[in-house]
Amino acid sequence: MKFPRNARIFRGQLDVAPFAAVLFLLAMFLMLGSLVYTPGIHIQLPVADGFPGSDKPPVTVAVDRNGRLYFENESIEEDALKARLRDKVNGSAKPLVLVVEADEAVPYIQIVRLTLLARDAGIDEALLATLPRPVTSATRAGSL
Repeated sequence: MKFPRNARIFRGQLDVAPFAAVLFLLAMFLMLGSLVYTPGIHIQLPVADGFPGSDKPPVTVAVDRNGRLYFENESIEEDALKARLRDKVNGSAKPLVLVVEADEAVPYIQIVRLTLLARDAGIDEALLATLPRPVTSATRAGSL
């Protein structure tokens, strides 16, 4: 069966109105999308370079600026956290490392208290989570 070919190359001018309408709709969706509530807590990690990592399995605890503790995506009190960390240590064949995701406004004494709590639960090593420094053109040129 042979189909007739009646497609021709368009030689006229393009209409700008459909493109402008799509552009305005896209801009409107992007602006409204930024207003959507995203669940979770806001933690502003400090910026630093050169912190060591670890090859041990991590256990992460977050601390917000108000000093509330979060473990496995839920708010938790210190006593319950100590029991849960002890359960993690008992259930792991390897030694664990505590990764503290603390807001930069959290007092140092709070971080020390958290690491001592983890030590009591059986976790001897604690690391602080940080954000890497932004790479600028001057640091890129210096590293080449």
